[in-house]
Amino acid sequence: MTGLVATISFGLLSLASASHADDSFYQPPSPIPAGLPGDIVSSREAKAGPPRARELAHAWQVMYLSSDGLGNPNVVTGTVLVPKGHDPATLPVIGMAPGTAGPAFRCAPSRMIDKGAFYEQPAINDMLERGYAVAVTDYVGYHPEPETTYIIGKSMGAALLDVVRAAQRLPESGLSSSSAVMLRGYSQGGGATLWAGEMHSAYAPELDLRGLAAGGVPANLAQVALPLNGQAGFGVLLYALLGQDNLYPELSLTPYLNAQGQQAVTEMVSDMCVLELLQDFQGVSLADVTDVNPLTGPRLQRIAENELGKGTQSVPVYQYHEEQDGLVAFSQARDLKNLYCSKGVNVQWQPVDTQGSSGVVRHINLAYRGNSGVNLFIDEVLQGQTPLSNCDGG
Repeated sequence: MTGLVATISFGLLSLASASHADDSFYQPPSPIPAGLPGDIVSSREAKAGPPRARELAHAWQVMYLSSDGLGNPNVVTGTVLVPKGHDPATLPVIGMAPGTAGPAFRCAPSRMIDKGAFYEQPAINDMLERGYAVAVTDYVGYHPEPETTYIIGKSMGAALLDVVRAAQRLPESGLSSSSAVMLRGYSQGGGATLWAGEMHSAYAPELDLRGLAAGGVPANLAQVALPLNGQAGFGVLLYALLGQDNLYPELSLTPYLNAQGQQAVTEMVSDMCVLELLQDFQGVSLADVTDVNPLTGPRLQRIAENELGKGTQSVPVYQYHEEQDGLVAFSQARDLKNLYCSKGVNVQWQPVDTQGSSGVVRHINLAYRGNSGVNLFIDEVLQGQTPLSNCDGG
């Protein structure tokens, strides 16, 4: 875990000391301008990441039109990266869905990329080195008064599909509206990738989607979240409840929280990224932060609505997962694979044993060690090869 902690810690320090003069870029316009999902609202040049990334690519931060998990119009921010030395009109576009960033505004992936502190930068560099353009979404709600709709399926899926549209429509990028498209993501990003895949035919049918690479997928939120209660991943569980509150008007944690819970939520939203979620809430449980259990009927119904697999996938899927994952349960991801396979989806399933010291470390390990398999899958699909499905795999 040392490498990830060092990377994320650097990002936190960089952003904590940075000027907030650029915050206005992230402020949603009121009213939201008319247009189509994926249309550019505003853009500006940005850094592609650390020095190596800046050597590889030009980058722009974008604000684009999208829709929230209830189908209402909104705006989302993200980053578009185009590798240097290529004709952009010929390049495939890889839509990248980030893993959990955290609830505070400073955690937005586009801000992390610009500061050279994005913990998934190795995956971005891999794609740029292969001559692929990359479009990274921040997801809904990263603005100075953050209201992130964390882990809400349709919200994530729309944000990811629309950042690809935005990349194609950004005049400076030079990308083609008919470019081949692949989507990839790990953890939260794995869920977002498969949600985007299930939504593609109805929401963004004009995108030439070729394949999906998704790791550490939270397919069934009840089976993922409940085992985290009182464990090292409790901060992620609490964040997921906040994500629901930020979208669904009938839900609110406030009536259930005790004084400790109110303080925890305030601190999370004001200044916590993923590192603090994992470190500061180890061993905390819902009983510690609430007077009454908030997992009641309406919330459970919304959790059920955000289960993957009710739809299907029309393109090949590469799905990989740590066998002893301590943050996103392995069994529910395997169940999703089996469900897709029963629907005739071409699934390349890859269980992995990273041999980490704990289940949380194993989950984090695969965020990096899974890149080689994803790169191979993307390369093969974009070269016109049909991946071999292994639906009988364990």
